[in-house]
Amino acid sequence: MIRWRKSSYSGGSSDEACVEVARLGGVVLVRDSRNPDGPWLAVGSAEFGGLVMRGQRGEFDVRR
Repeated sequence: MIRWRKSSYSGGSSDEACVEVARLGGVVLVRDSRNPDGPWLAVGSAEFGGLVMRGQRGEFDVRR
């Protein structure tokens, strides 16, 4: 069974755009929390860590 979890930075509202993540062996699974039955992305743990670091630096902030 895959155990999905939502970011602690997510609000409680169900209409917020958010992702959920799960670990499965050496990969991290990522999915849209508003579409739990939809597709998901599988990335290596190291690649996911790099993605998180780039996000923390604001590299993906489209509001700039």
